[in-house]
Amino acid sequence: MKIAVIPARGGSKRIPRKNIKDFCGKPMMAWSIDAAHASGLFDHIIVSTDDAEIAEVAKTWGAEVPFMRPTELSNDYVGTRAVTKHALEWAMAEYGNIAFICTIYATAPFIKAMDLCNGLALINESQKAIAFTVTSFPYPIQRALRITETNGVAMFQPEHLITRSQDLLPAYHDAGQFYWAKAGAIMEGIPTFSEHAAPLVLPHFQVQDIDTEDDWLRAELMYRAWGSPSATQE
Repeated sequence: MKIAVIPARGGSKRIPRKNIKDFCGKPMMAWSIDAAHASGLFDHIIVSTDDAEIAEVAKTWGAEVPFMRPTELSNDYVGTRAVTKHALEWAMAEYGNIAFICTIYATAPFIKAMDLCNGLALINESQKAIAFTVTSFPYPIQRALRITETNGVAMFQPEHLITRSQDLLPAYHDAGQFYWAKAGAIMEGIPTFSEHAAPLVLPHFQVQDIDTEDDWLRAELMYRAWGSPSATQE
């Protein structure tokens, strides 16, 4: 059995109610739910929330909310892994054997059903415990700058001042869309950023973290520039 878990608590501070705020015609969370449905991969699509309004929106868009997330897992300091494990333990008790679990962020409006399929294929082909989305940094991180205490500028790695860009190792960051994992990997606490994980590389234009109002505006501009991030688009 394969399940999807979409964490969506109600206490967002920087963008109030961001999980159900309208994004280009439907609640933000609905983009993730629609992609999960369109993939055809999941026996259950579960939204883990502590908020009654979010729960109703999730149900309206076709997700299940079979439990309300406990208070101790609903504060600003609880990580996604703990929420995923709680949902997995609940699902194993109620549904029986779970082979794979996919944690899908509620604020991933550019997620594609095909990428969810590719992620599952990757975890099987690579024989890794985890597969998740990454994208490359648009500029070499070896040439990153910092502002000094005297308001000057210094390189973090000055040894790369004159190194050619093509000679620098490319760097990647978490794309914040979804994380496939074997159920055992979650139960055993296998770390995501490790040799146990396989990266699914996404293009820059399909990735936008949404934590601030500026992030939200940028995502809307990306949507208008590239068109609908259709859940079924390849």
